[in-house]
Amino acid sequence: MTDTTVHLIARLVPQPGKEEALAQTMLALIPKVLTEPGCLAYGAHESLDAPGVIIMVEAWADQAALDTHAALLESSGAAARLGDLLAEPVAMERLRAL
Repeated sequence: MTDTTVHLIARLVPQPGKEEALAQTMLALIPKVLTEPGCLAYGAHESLDAPGVIIMVEAWADQAALDTHAALLESSGAAARLGDLLAEPVAMERLRAL
């Protein structure tokens, strides 16, 4: 059986002075996202090498679940709120276990 799990690392760089707002926004999203169908893990971490930068570590049952999550972020307005806090576009890397 093929493992369809999609792991995702997302790097969110805040605008200067918006580090705390970004962290609080991401922490507020976690409980909601964890209830989404296909969400296996969704956690926020602050970079030790670049304080204020938030690294999201996620796992989704499959690409369809991740796509649904992305659509929910857009339709709920969460993506727009995040955009107001970010200094650059979110850098995302999808992964699969070896």
